Parts: sequence; C-alpha cells; structure tokens
Amino acid sequence: MSSTTNNNVVTTELNPITFEVLRSVFDFASDRMATVLQRSSFSPILADMLDFSNAIYDADLQLLSQAANCPIHLAAMKFSAEAAVNGIGKENIVEGDVLVVNDPYQGGTHINDITFVKPIYHHDHLVGYAVSRGHWMDLGGGAAGGQAFSTHIAAEGLRLPPLKIFSQGKVNQDLLSIILNNSRTPHFIKGDLQAHLGALLAAETEIQRACDRYGRETVTLAMKRIQTYTENMVRASIKDIPDGVYEAEDYADTDGISHDKVKLKVKLTVKDSNITVDFSGTDPICKGAINSPKANTISAALYSLQFFLVPDAPQNQGLFNPIEVILPEGCWLNAQWPAPTIACTTLTSSKITSAIWQALAKAIPHKVTGSTGADANWFVASCVSETGETDVFSDLPAGGWGGTPYADGMSVTMDPLGNCMNMAAETAELFFPIAYEAFELRQDSAGAGQHRGGLGSVFKVRFLGGGAVGMETSRTIEGSPGVAGGLPSVVQRSSHILANGDTHVIGGFNAEGEWKNPLLAAHKFEADEVFMFESTGGGGWGNPHKRPVADVLEDVLDEYISIESAERYYGVVIHPQSLTVDEAATQALRATA
Repeated sequence: MSSTTNNNVVTTELNPITFEVLRSVFDFASDRMATVLQRSSFSPILADMLDFSNAIYDADLQLLSQAANCPIHLAAMKFSAEAAVNGIGKENIVEGDVLVVNDPYQGGTHINDITFVKPIYHHDHLVGYAVSRGHWMDLGGGAAGGQAFSTHIAAEGLRLPPLKIFSQGKVNQDLLSIILNNSRTPHFIKGDLQAHLGALLAAETEIQRACDRYGRETVTLAMKRIQTYTENMVRASIKDIPDGVYEAEDYADTDGISHDKVKLKVKLTVKDSNITVDFSGTDPICKGAINSPKANTISAALYSLQFFLVPDAPQNQGLFNPIEVILPEGCWLNAQWPAPTIACTTLTSSKITSAIWQALAKAIPHKVTGSTGADANWFVASCVSETGETDVFSDLPAGGWGGTPYADGMSVTMDPLGNCMNMAAETAELFFPIAYEAFELRQDSAGAGQHRGGLGSVFKVRFLGGGAVGMETSRTIEGSPGVAGGLPSVVQRSSHILANGDTHVIGGFNAEGEWKNPLLAAHKFEADEVFMFESTGGGGWGNPHKRPVADVLEDVLDEYISIESAERYYGVVIHPQSLTVDEAATQALRATA
C-alpha cells in the first residue's frame, strides 16, 4: 500500500491480510450492534426473545455484513433501507440523522417490524449505512400486537412511511409522540428507541475507527472485494447442484377469512452458477392477513436457499447476486395496499421455505432436510392483572425441525425464519400477570423416518386476571412434509381450558373432527383459564423401516414416541410390560412392509 495522507490511504490493491482483518471488522461491527440492542432494550421481545436484526450496508446500499439475527429480516432490510433513503432523498440526509420506516409496501414485512437507518460518514464522506430492525411489541391496531386478522392493513397498526426520527442527533418529538399514542405498550418505546440508536452508533463507531486506521479508500475497496469474494463462493456451490427445473407446492391452511387453502407454487431453475426462483402459479392476493410483501417473499426465498449453498460464507450482497426471484403481480406473495400482512413473517415465509426445500429435495436429496414445523406460532395476548392493569405478552412456542440425511431433526427449535428465543417462563411471569403451566415435549409429534423429525411442544399459559389471545399458526390440516420417503408430522392445535378443567379446541381439529380457524384474534379468556397450544414436529427423512430398531426402542424409553407409533410407523413391536423388543414380530412386520 502507499503512504497515508490526511487519514486516507490511496491504494489500488488490497493485500490478503488487510482484506481478512477488515472482513472481521465488518462482522464484528454487526455483532456489536446486536449485543448493544439486546442489552439496552426495554421490551422482553427484544431483550429476551431476540426478535431483531442488525446489518451494515455500503454507500450504494449493498449489504456488507449482518449479525446472526432473524433471517426473515435480514434480506428484507435492504428494501427498507432503500425505501427510507430514496423516500427522504440522499441529498436531504446529513450526519446524525436516523430514518425510520415500517410500511410493509415500502420494504417492510409486517407493521411490528420497525426499521431504523443511519448514514455513516467519515470526514463528511458517506461510507455506508447502519440498519437496525426490531419487532416492537405493539403499534396499535384492532388487537394486541396488531393481530386483528382483518381484511385491511389499517387494522394492524401504525404504518410509517420513510421519516426522520432523529435529525442531526435530535429526536423528532412530534413523531415520537404519535408512536407513543398509538401503542398499547408505550412504557417500552422510549427505551427500545434508544437501544436501536445505540446499536446504530456502535456500527458507526467501528466503521469510522476502521477508516481512521486503514484509510477510507482501503475500507471502501474492501467492502466491494468482500462482496465479490462471497459471490464467487456461492456460484461455486450452485454449480454442485445438477442443472434442471425443480418444482413444489405448499399452502397455508386458511387466510383467516375463507376456509379454503391458500397455495404457493415454486419452480427452481438451476443453470450453471445461477438459480431462478419463480412463484408463477401462486394463488392471488388474499382477503385475510397472510399476504406477503415483496421484500418479505424475496428474503424468505434467499435465506431458504442459503441453508444449502454456502452457510459459512461471509454474509453480504454476494450471497444474493446469483439468485433471481420472479414474483408475479397480484399474487399473495406480492402484497399491495391495502392487503393485510400481519402473518407474513411468521406463517407465510415458513411455507415459502418448506416449498423451496421440497423442490431442492428433488435435486439434492442427500443434503436436504424434511420440512420444519413450518410456522413461528406467534402467540400474543393482552393480559389484565388482578388490580386491573393491562399489558401485552408474546411468545413463540416452537416446533421441531425436519430429519436430516445424517441425523434426527432438532426438537422445539425456532423456525428458520427467525433466530429468536422462547420467552423464559421466569421473565414472563415477572413482567406479566400470567403463569406458565407447561412447556414440554409433545410425544408422537415428529414425522417418522430413518431419521425422524424433531419433536414439537405443549405450551400452556394461565391468565391470572383474564386476557385476550391472538394466535397465528398453520399446519392444522396436514403436518410438515417429510422427504426421501420420510413421513409428515402431526397437526397443530390450540385449546381453551376452562377453570373447571373442560377443554375446547379453538384452532384446528377437535375430537369430533370439526376444524376451527387457527388464526385467532382477541379470543377472550377469563381469570384462571388456560391457553394450550400443541405444536408439531418436523417431517421425517428416509424410510421409517430403515431406522435402527435400537433407536426406535430408545425413542420409546425417552417417551418421544409411543409403543403404538413404534409399531405403526417403524414396524417395531415392543412389549408394554417389559419395554423390550419382540424381535420375531418386528422382523416379520418389517418384512411385509
């Protein structure tokens, strides 16, 4: 490199050591954003459940680095950043400004996901942008958390176009007052806003420090080189997939208004080092609130593919350049105003992932897993204390992941759409007037297979002073599909348990075979009543009769599967008294399968 002048290094080359150091700096800066946001936020959905994402973009708004936060946010944030900068106008943005937007039709997902964008300058030169997105507990609407499941976006809360929330470091009090006035949880908002600002400032500090040390030209050159480096890795990985056209379908059980299934269709075309993802043939925009905005759909498609391309590559724009997404106008994966979108992340993106994985299974069955529980199962409730105070409580009772070509699926793990955590019972009970009665593995919930799916869970919450439940879920008609001969998992179900112990199914199939709409909006609970949700496991991988008998017995002893399921799905006969395998009966049963 040449010498340093005025803190800037003039160079046309980048040696490998400096390249690797700056790559690590970019990654560290994003990770530091996540640490600051988690540790300084006020609301449990950010501080404990980690429902947020952070990333840094170069001056051309190309992704430079991102923290390992929510996948469904990360690729979509580029669209929000572009909408914010273009909406305000780059010429109108100065140092110290922070832009905000949550409009689903301007790069957003659902209204609760609010995005903040801060330009990063070095000696008056724009070098990039820090972007932080978080799911805020409540931004108004017709039900707690915006889960009104209505037919118009207005029912889901406050929709912000690109605006300045900070101007030259000073907060916009008028805008902040509007946000506070439109939330059921204003006590969280100022703290969460400051936490996002802290995350943005952390990124700014690290990038400016790198520019001071290595020179702005060297840093900006590294930004472009790292994106090319990742793109080359991804293209090499795509070449390992056989060229061809691979199709699959999945569906949502309902849009909440009609009882008809809502189909999505995907066609993957692999050619040399490129992949085209075509959603032509997908159903039209729905009346109900499961529509997915363009940014959300593209994000889901991109992260679904990256699981099986180069997951360990540096996370930047190079991940996405080899992938083209074709998204027809007027379909439910390309929502337009006023289509409601509240379930787009938690429900719809899961179905996109499942369909893409099923299509990939036809191309690379030796790599692809069975479908996950394929839903975030977003539970949100207004709850009332015994003294009459109200608050909003949320959780994400996870399901299982699909069996893999190498091992069983993970049990009770957040869907691929989010790197989120379940709310700790101790935290929830400290903050809210509720009591956890159960959060345990659900027996027989996984899809059978040579490598079975992971198990789902049984989630029970008692309302101490009453409340109203919103619940977004699917997979209540059919379970999550298996691959390579694996079987699907069981269905999901929501129930209302009265104080006297009587149980009524309020989402999914009841004992009489009657199906109830699983998209719940403000379903009322009295004091001492319990909400129960039974999540599904992942789909199985491979023929269940190829599963080692010893593994089936171990699953029975661990109460992962029942004796009846061992015989029905795996062809393994177990004596109920001794809990030992009847080897002769098992051999005969498997021989006739």
